[in-house]
Amino acid sequence: MAIKSTIFKANLQIADIDHGYYADHALTLARHPSETDERMMLRLAAFICHADEKLAFTRGLCADDEPALWQQNDAGEYTLWIELGEPDDKRLKKACSRAESVWLYSYGGRATDIWWQNNQGKLSRLDNLTVASISPDTLAGLAGLTQRSMQLNATLQDGQLWLRGFVATVDGKEMVSAELRGNPADDEALGRQLAETLRAQGADAILAKLACHA
Repeated sequence: MAIKSTIFKANLQIADIDHGYYADHALTLARHPSETDERMMLRLAAFICHADEKLAFTRGLCADDEPALWQQNDAGEYTLWIELGEPDDKRLKKACSRAESVWLYSYGGRATDIWWQNNQGKLSRLDNLTVASISPDTLAGLAGLTQRSMQLNATLQDGQLWLRGFVATVDGKEMVSAELRGNPADDEALGRQLAETLRAQGADAILAKLACHA
């Protein structure tokens, strides 16, 4: 019998004062059986970085021809295409021909370094492609925020990012929260620090209780 995807919920509040974008996003993330917590949370981090009412998660690993996230305008044209991992250059070239802007978040550690060495020459010619390499430590920090129901708040102002999160029991009687501030370029590192701060306040015990209610 096929194993079904696991559903995660994220209530995300974003206030991007620098760009005048304010929105609440009730997100549903379906984690494919072969997807790790690290990859799923990287998808969520990518959404925070590029938040827009038209940005959407795709079928992801269930569809070979779709990226992790994409955004379309009213005419159905792709304005943003977000890939994860270390895809081949043909896939990225095709994406760049279809979308106005393409972002790649690679996260394979040493494998990413080798992949970039082999593909840098080909990919450097793609003017609408941006590549960001995410470290294993950062991925581990993002995975530390994983829970079936997540509450996150992000604020961007004067080039700084405030990232807030909290963990609470179902009845609301127990809750821990934390807030961190830093450069938006370090958003994943902030996520790692936030997870560590929440755990230090007792988040693991609350998450254990939540697991009993799942």
